[in-house]
Amino acid sequence: MTLPLLSIIFGLILLVWSADRFVEGSAFTARHFGMPPLLIGMVIVGFGTSAPEMAVSALAASQGNPGIALGNAYGSNITNIALILGLTALISPIAVHSQVLRKELPILIAVTALAAWQLWDGELTRTDAWVLLAVFAGLMAWSIVEGMRKKGDALGVEIEQELVAHAMTLRWAVIWLVIGLLLLIVSSRLLVWGAVEIAQAFGVSDLIIGLTIVAIGTSLPELASSIIAARKGEHDIALGNILGSNLFNTLAVVGIAGMIHPLAVEPEILTRDVMMMAVLTVSLFIFGYGFRSMGRINRVEAIVLLAAYFGYTTYLITTVFGAA
Repeated sequence: MTLPLLSIIFGLILLVWSADRFVEGSAFTARHFGMPPLLIGMVIVGFGTSAPEMAVSALAASQGNPGIALGNAYGSNITNIALILGLTALISPIAVHSQVLRKELPILIAVTALAAWQLWDGELTRTDAWVLLAVFAGLMAWSIVEGMRKKGDALGVEIEQELVAHAMTLRWAVIWLVIGLLLLIVSSRLLVWGAVEIAQAFGVSDLIIGLTIVAIGTSLPELASSIIAARKGEHDIALGNILGSNLFNTLAVVGIAGMIHPLAVEPEILTRDVMMMAVLTVSLFIFGYGFRSMGRINRVEAIVLLAAYFGYTTYLITTVFGAA
């Protein structure tokens, strides 16, 4: 039991560190080749912060562990909104003023509905996976075109400031990109192996492990980047990390996992976990959209999000002990 536990701890630490290096290397490499700051923020940073989820879910699917693959993706979405955004808004209320980010809120609701519809029959087929990936590609193309039309977008300005403040040569950018990618693969293998071993030892389903330990661990990059951005007053980066990550998890992470191996879907994934994800997504829309003026996620709403997360996690733990 000691070895699997150490594997999870070391795997999570290495996963977070390698993801950070991968994001830095990718962002500065793209910058050296002339990619605009807005695209770097929407594509590179969004992709990079979800790289842990992608690596873990893809590996879990290839090894025949659908609970970890889906639990990691949907659990990360729940963690992103309820825990990470809740903590971030508690530290500094989040103003929502980028038009690009505000448009992603209703899209995220539609994507969540698509995910629920696909899981209704109890499986995620390769056809379902290809649909998810096609929708993801279409949304990325649309977001890029919309973003490039607005030269003064707040997200692009904030990313430009970050790139200037932490300049890096092309050589080091490529080195960190390669190192980060290789260590992402190694660390995800360690994490999945440890999670499966512990689940089997305690008789807990790999779905619960995926929704809790694995989901929290793979969401640590979003937690770190969102809190740092909030403390600096960079609200669009903080919110953009969450919205972009959830879109990526629901479409690309689940899509890639399903493409690798069709996934059997336990009933509670739809009735409990996807439902929770949907409720939180709608709540985020209500809290942050701002129907009369600029939207704002305040501290009271942050406490509501945190309470929802701890209530959900407590319910999962109670379910485990109740079944034991």
